[in-house]
Amino acid sequence: MVSKGHRLVVAALVLSTVVASGAASTAGEAPVDTAVPVKSALGGWVGTWQTAPAAGVENTPNGYPNYSIRNVVHTSVGGEAARVRLSNAFGTAPLPVSATVAVGENGPKAVPGTMRELTFGGAKTITIPPGAEAVSDPVRLTVPADTNLLVTTFTPTPSGPVTYHPLAMQTSYFTRNGDFAKEESGLSFTEKTNVWHYVAGVDVHAPRVRGAVVALGDSITDGAGSTASANRRWPDYLADRLLARPEPQRLGVLNSGISANRVLLDGSAARMGQNAVARLDRDVLTSTGARTVIMLEGINDIQQLPQQTDAEQLVAGMRQVVLQAHARGLRVLGGTITPFKGWRVYNETLEATRLKVNEIIRSGKVFDDVIDFDKAIRDPQDPLKMRPEYDSGDHLHPGDAGFKAMADAIDLALL
Repeated sequence: MVSKGHRLVVAALVLSTVVASGAASTAGEAPVDTAVPVKSALGGWVGTWQTAPAAGVENTPNGYPNYSIRNVVHTSVGGEAARVRLSNAFGTAPLPVSATVAVGENGPKAVPGTMRELTFGGAKTITIPPGAEAVSDPVRLTVPADTNLLVTTFTPTPSGPVTYHPLAMQTSYFTRNGDFAKEESGLSFTEKTNVWHYVAGVDVHAPRVRGAVVALGDSITDGAGSTASANRRWPDYLADRLLARPEPQRLGVLNSGISANRVLLDGSAARMGQNAVARLDRDVLTSTGARTVIMLEGINDIQQLPQQTDAEQLVAGMRQVVLQAHARGLRVLGGTITPFKGWRVYNETLEATRLKVNEIIRSGKVFDDVIDFDKAIRDPQDPLKMRPEYDSGDHLHPGDAGFKAMADAIDLALL
């Protein structure tokens, strides 16, 4: 039996087993010529995928020793080389780790010939200090746009807690049985997880891509209510729209949403993350190639306990995000807060707060420009509700069609 401290998180710490058949293939070593010259590592980089570390996994004081975790992530733009960011942001002990990256074929299986062993300052392993992140050396790898990558970590010894993103809306894989990070077949990865561990971002070398858009938000940005493992969050649909443009007009799209996140207060549970202002530097301002931020937050300040019913205080937090982003040369577009009539705690006082916040946002006195997400998905027959065809069913989170409508409401010229 596995001890409580060694269970990987699968949404609510539930594990399932993948049925695998056939003999495991030999793990392939990365080619020796995949390093990118230092000169190429200095410019032309842009984020293609990102998540926001939210907390440390509960009951993992020793981390996941001897685990290989194959995180499945999805690119927005492609490039000719890649580098990976690993996070020990919520660890309290040094994190010894090694890692690989590959193009995903199906589930935990890598496209043959794409497996790359990552190095850190030339070394095959790195020890990440508590509270810190590490960036790998670049490796030469043709990274397609709009495709899955496999970022696999191996942690040989105790460390912890394990930094993670709780609501991945994506199935990833792991094994407790040692270092299989370089295995192309994926046959050793017989268990599943629905969260991302350790990995925080992937950059690509793409000199013709003009930058990245960072989505700062809560569960609506995180994709709650969308189809799992299908990449149907509103930032994914935005990435699809941008990908249809000529390459010089393309942008990477980076998702820094955390489910249940708030603007002004940390969540009542650690997995809800630090408040948006506190996490801004790590999750937004240092994102590779960032030029524009889309902020959609505030509904949890209004509806979670303690409930914030002073619209001006909530908007003041939004203004602080704008000021800090401007100091780094970034534009900030503000999203109006979407309808929630029918949600379990809905009442007229909370609704009045939402309407007032949206009124202030629409005034043009907070953000550089406005994206009217509220208008995009509200029901014309009852504007306080979401259109039924856009509702995931809980009256707070849109479903796939609602997320697409939100992405379609974004004027690409503003980005």
